[in-house]
This record gives sequence, structure tokens and C-alpha cells, in this order.
Amino acid sequence: MAARGSKNAQQRTEAERARLHAARTEWHDGLIRRRVRDNTIAGIVGALIVAAAIGSQVVHAQVAPPAPAPTVEPTDAPLQDEAPLPEQTPLPDPAPSEDAPAG
Repeated sequence: MAARGSKNAQQRTEAERARLHAARTEWHDGLIRRRVRDNTIAGIVGALIVAAAIGSQVVHAQVAPPAPAPTVEPTDAPLQDEAPLPEQTPLPDPAPSEDAPAG
């Protein structure tokens, strides 16, 4: 013979398991929604940053266009010879040291 109230205890246990399962499922679904929301926000913010960087480069290029490269026109003039080096002057003798004999 079954113990008195065992059916009630079994129903309570099943109800508690069902409640915990529903709570875990709701919590897990909330995590998934949060991750999707966070990823969407991060994608939008990243796209805005990239668009702002591209826009700033375009504006900068229009405001301050690059200077044209200087061109060198060929001439028929001969190249100047290198200037002669100045004559080398001898270096003065070093000062006599204390250890050197006086002469």
C-alpha cells in the first residue's frame, strides 16, 4: 500500500521541476535576446565609426587637396663641376702633457 499523501508529494515535485524548467528556459531565452541585441548594437556602432572615418578622409581630401608633385624639366646646361676642396691645414701640436720631458 502506498504511503499516505505520496501522490501529493509527487505532484509537488513535478510542479517544482516544471517551474524550475520554465525559469531556466526563460533565463536562457533572455540571454539569447541580450546577445542578439548587443551584437546588433556593436555592428551598428562599428559601421558608424567606419563611415565617420571614411567621411572625414573625404572631407579632408576636399579641403586640403594634395600638392602636385614638382616636375623637373630637362636643361641643356652642363652640370657644374664639384668645387675644389679647401686646402687642408695641419692640426696644431697637442699641448705637452705633464709626464712629457721638458725640452
